[in-house]
Amino acid sequence: MSGGARRRSVPVRVGRVTIGGDHPVVVQSMTNTATADVEATALQVRALAAAGSEIVRITVNTEEAAAAVPAIAARLRELGTDVPLVGDFHFNGHKLLREHPACAEALAKYRINPGNVGRGSKRDPQFAEMIEIACRHGKPVRIGVNWGSLDQDLLTRLMDENSKSAQPLDANDVVREALVVSARESAARAEDIGLPHDRIVISCKVSGVQDLIAVYRNIAARCDFPLHLGLTEAGMGSKGIVASTAAMSVLLQEGIGDTIRVSLTPDPGGDRTREVVVAQEILQTMGLRSFTPMVVACPGCGRTTSTYFQELAQKIQSHLRQRMPEWRRLYPGVEEMTVAVMGCVVNGPGESKHANIGISLPGTGERPVAPVYIDGEKGPTRKGERIAEEFQQLVEQYVERTYSAGGTA
Repeated sequence: MSGGARRRSVPVRVGRVTIGGDHPVVVQSMTNTATADVEATALQVRALAAAGSEIVRITVNTEEAAAAVPAIAARLRELGTDVPLVGDFHFNGHKLLREHPACAEALAKYRINPGNVGRGSKRDPQFAEMIEIACRHGKPVRIGVNWGSLDQDLLTRLMDENSKSAQPLDANDVVREALVVSARESAARAEDIGLPHDRIVISCKVSGVQDLIAVYRNIAARCDFPLHLGLTEAGMGSKGIVASTAAMSVLLQEGIGDTIRVSLTPDPGGDRTREVVVAQEILQTMGLRSFTPMVVACPGCGRTTSTYFQELAQKIQSHLRQRMPEWRRLYPGVEEMTVAVMGCVVNGPGESKHANIGISLPGTGERPVAPVYIDGEKGPTRKGERIAEEFQQLVEQYVERTYSAGGTA
């Protein structure tokens, strides 16, 4: 693992996946379908799992949604998809879990937001009821605090205490502390009710990068529960990707974080699986995990006026992702492979030699040939109209030769 030593946390089993301990950082995602639509939700869960999501969360907000959960789980089994389902509960979770025991049993984990389990005198008994149901069904719980729905009674209490302090904190610091206190107090209450220590996961989500870093450094130093990382509203497009990467990379580098989600707002009609790919790429580029072969490609410059190398890099990257479900099964270790697609002679040969297999395409005014390098040695040269197809075939041959049983990797 790159970076500092991993924070030591208690491992928590979620279906067939373990979060925390010495286990790799787990990638999560969440559906955006209406959960009551069994087929649409099952198909999206399957797509997220196929993209690499190791745990998938679904909204359980209505009677119809709760009633649909067992059918979704059954449909996933028919589709051959074995991924733990997490139920996301707010406001009425105690009622839905009580009235739909089949839903409570079908889920691998419950997410409970302490700020949304009830107000005033209803809060503690409704929280307790959800924890008791989790205990009865042997399910772990993520206590997921969110600063957009922070327990207002707790926040008021801490603000009052802060105002009486000889050295009062900034209001934003009090909010940060309230997130940590809410999580820790809720976890302690859950244990008092009977939930085992090794069935609790914590999250304290915010939407600001510096806030997330500060809060998770704080909570990481004050408990040994596994921590779920993620900005609660990362945003759209490049902003969401950059913000999530900036925040989580700092924490992951410090060994903080046992499972992550990149909460991207998809483009209208966009692909929900993008958040899974981004989460994987964060972990892989940091050297924490490997999911799919990496493509090294230059950005292009005045030497590469043709877009051919860009198109080839895109084709190769798409091909690698499409092939990974089968390759993962047949060729252990292939996810560690690096493929270089370079656009001119300046860095092309050098980068290609550093990769497992690489191609250096001709830049503007260069000879119209493309040398291929395999494990640092110059291999066949390609030219003509079928460079893309021929290089793709060379990659396929390299994978089969190198990563099959008895290969050299």
